[in-house]
Amino acid sequence: MSLESITLAGGCFWCLEAVYDRVMGVQDVVSGYSNGDDPSPNYESVCSGHTGHAEVVRIRFDSEQVSLTELLEIFFVIHDPTTLNRQGNDVGTQYRSGIYYERAEDLKVIEEFMKSAVQQMGINPQAITTQIEPLRNFHEAEEYHQNFFLNHPTQGYCAHVVSPKVAKFQKTFANKLKA
Repeated sequence: MSLESITLAGGCFWCLEAVYDRVMGVQDVVSGYSNGDDPSPNYESVCSGHTGHAEVVRIRFDSEQVSLTELLEIFFVIHDPTTLNRQGNDVGTQYRSGIYYERAEDLKVIEEFMKSAVQQMGINPQAITTQIEPLRNFHEAEEYHQNFFLNHPTQGYCAHVVSPKVAKFQKTFANKLKA
């Protein structure tokens, strides 16, 4: 097994976690905060918009089962990379779109994906607001945020926002679902 990781920001971390938990080859998904300045952020401080952090998921995956490119394809289907600091009704810099990498070779994969695959997906490259930066200052979110959709599927936000994203993923990427 060859484990790698990538950290993604695409609105509320509950949505991303719920989707990536279902992807074949993904070993674990941790909700958290990254690429901000506060040395010890928490949910309240991040939601204030003053820490510079984004809500993110850190995905550890077996690259022999799922590639970084495949994870990026899923990312660009399940969130809107063209809205600055917003996903649906979630508004603020903490809800920005971002790809935060740890290895230089991942940057090359990301750049290639952004050049070719995004256009093939019908997304105007000039409209994309997704940050692409090295991962910095990652902090795990509080325990109650971990596996939130799994633990609270009927909660209002989960039922009306997270569940449709999970359904879209399952329909679009049925061949990438965990058994």
